[in-house]
Amino acid sequence: MKQVFQDARSAEITVAEVPAPKLLAGCVLVRTAASLVSAGTERASSEFAGKNLLQKARMRPDLVREVLSKISRDGLLATVSTVRSRLDQPSALGYSSAGTVVAVGEGIADINPGDRVACAGAGHAVHAEFACIPRLLVARIPSEAVSFDQAAFTTVGAVALHGVRTADAKLGDIVAVIGLGLLGQLTVQILKAAGCCVLGMDISAERADLALRLGADAVSTSSSGFQDLCLQHSAGHGADAVLIAAQTASNDPVNLAGAVARNRAVVVAVGTVAMEIPRRFFYEKELDFRVSRSYGPGRYDSAYEQKGIDYPIGYVRWTETRNMEAFLKLLGDRKLDLQPLVTHRFPIARAHSAYDLITGKTHEAFLGVLITYPDHADDTRHVKISTPDRPVASHKSIQIGLLGAGSFATSTLLPAIKRVGGVEMVVAGAASGSHARYAAQKFGFHSCATDEREILTNPAVNTVVITTRHHLHAAQVIAALNSGKHVFCEKPLCLSEEELGRIIDVHDDANSTRRLLMVGFNRRFAPLAVRMKSFLQKVREPLALHYRVNAGFLPADHWLNDPQQGGGRIIGEVCHFVDFLCFLTDSSPVEVETRSLSNPRQYSNDNVVCSLRFADGSQGTISYLANGDRSYSKERIEIFGGGNVAVLEDFRRLELVRGGKKRVFRSLLRQDKGHRGEWQAFITAIQTGADSPIPFREVASTMLTTFALEESRCLGQPIAVPIAAGVAMKDLNANDDAPDAGGFDQAS
Repeated sequence: MKQVFQDARSAEITVAEVPAPKLLAGCVLVRTAASLVSAGTERASSEFAGKNLLQKARMRPDLVREVLSKISRDGLLATVSTVRSRLDQPSALGYSSAGTVVAVGEGIADINPGDRVACAGAGHAVHAEFACIPRLLVARIPSEAVSFDQAAFTTVGAVALHGVRTADAKLGDIVAVIGLGLLGQLTVQILKAAGCCVLGMDISAERADLALRLGADAVSTSSSGFQDLCLQHSAGHGADAVLIAAQTASNDPVNLAGAVARNRAVVVAVGTVAMEIPRRFFYEKELDFRVSRSYGPGRYDSAYEQKGIDYPIGYVRWTETRNMEAFLKLLGDRKLDLQPLVTHRFPIARAHSAYDLITGKTHEAFLGVLITYPDHADDTRHVKISTPDRPVASHKSIQIGLLGAGSFATSTLLPAIKRVGGVEMVVAGAASGSHARYAAQKFGFHSCATDEREILTNPAVNTVVITTRHHLHAAQVIAALNSGKHVFCEKPLCLSEEELGRIIDVHDDANSTRRLLMVGFNRRFAPLAVRMKSFLQKVREPLALHYRVNAGFLPADHWLNDPQQGGGRIIGEVCHFVDFLCFLTDSSPVEVETRSLSNPRQYSNDNVVCSLRFADGSQGTISYLANGDRSYSKERIEIFGGGNVAVLEDFRRLELVRGGKKRVFRSLLRQDKGHRGEWQAFITAIQTGADSPIPFREVASTMLTTFALEESRCLGQPIAVPIAAGVAMKDLNANDDAPDAGGFDQAS
């Protein structure tokens, strides 16, 4: 299928051939008929992308501070690599579209294939021939009288409608609308449909005249004239409500709103404007200033938008979905006239012309700009990539199929794999066709896909790399091993003891045929970590290990904090540090205890101190903290034993002390956490027929320890760690069948 992208460096618009998206649970797959180009949001994005680095830095000083902090923490080269990776990732444009449902995902009962729908949401209702849309970002088009062109306006229409609701505009109210672009024109018509007297203002005479033709009671093109207008129509009192639908960095619209409003009126910022509230007008008139948040309640709530958890209508009458439905009903009842708002249509193959228009390159007037799509589009989920001729792979080549092409894969793991070499990139897979194609092009894969079967059943793939979201790991590991592939799975291996038991069963069979399973516990392969371990080999007594992790705060609705999807930060991230302590002690934990810190309402069970007692008598402490400053070093490991001290700071500085002598080793330019080393060890094991670089029993022990840490947090008491592997674990799931592959996740 074709999809529109924007280069983050140059703002160049391209139309690329990508695989059609995978249909996910709770979503519908829509063949797009029309999509609206936002003259506000998308123009601002294009203008920002077109600026040079210095100009971008001036506009986003918060990002500059983040980069400087990362340089001090991770090193210059690592930071440059991360920044380049982000700039290389093209942006998928669009957030308002309409089309026909071609398939519905698991859990959808009220939408059927063949339904005509309007779609919303950045990253979902993109400019593409097919789109996978969460259920609550879809509204059924109620009437054949509503065309796809009209329905494509629904998202912006819902924004306007929510602005009107935020203003509490009522029948007979005098409402002023400042800014008569597309958003303002829709606002004017909705207010007229609600029985309001509508007064409009725009510096463009053409737009002011259009608003008058579409129902405004009076319009003006000057601030002074608009003030007079509002006083004339309100018997000298001023407007009951003022809606600011303009987009400008100026504070003029807010100043004007204060001037034209009556005492105790409501002023609502619907568009993107400066919000420096002028005290005199707003204080003297006791004005109520409100900000209208996009298209209604539910917006920016992942539980609502991604998981489909609706708000009960008795408590939240107008959600973003119900606002979309209400706008479509207004269209069906012919209360709105959108025909005069459509000024340009471009087929998707000429999408770049639409952006030349809205960014002012063509110097043409415009309002509603639509991208149109063919009735029949290619919905293939596997696309070949045209790349330079590659050398013929040797019989010992590692031939990779990638499951999941998110930021970790493209910014960290794949660059490390490419630096090691000795691999052939075969298929890059992700739920999003844009992510799959980006990874394929950047790292030289032969093809990209949104169907995991293209990887699992491909005879040209002998090694599957899994970097999807955590809840998919277990099923994909099992499916890949059952397909006869070697498997590299980023941590964690799984999210429960039940899943671990199933993996153990399959791994025992895979082990007999030399199929290797490697988990991305990379820290044990870091050069400074290897040196640290060598230093500790001479210690003949139990160790005291202190591991402090300045993990940083994550909001409660982040996917990693979701027990079903990310497993929480203990299972999802602390497993890393458990493995590293096991590596340093050459021992397994036998008992653990987790204590939560600080305000449990503020932190998502991710501000904890974990204690581990090892079989050899060593004692470990992992302080995993979400309440620190991100600019400070992230990881620090201190080890004491036998008169020796070893301190590793952020995998950039190692201090070794013995017999009164101190040796210091540094990595100045690039932090090395072992990603390259782990991959080198993995491919060497495959090529030589050796065992996995991390013995599977150690992997199983780490996961069981992590599960015990989470259980201890919940129960508030120490927990004994079960046996790592063998009969005891197999008995957990003796009668269970291995699951099918779970597919890609939304962020891959």
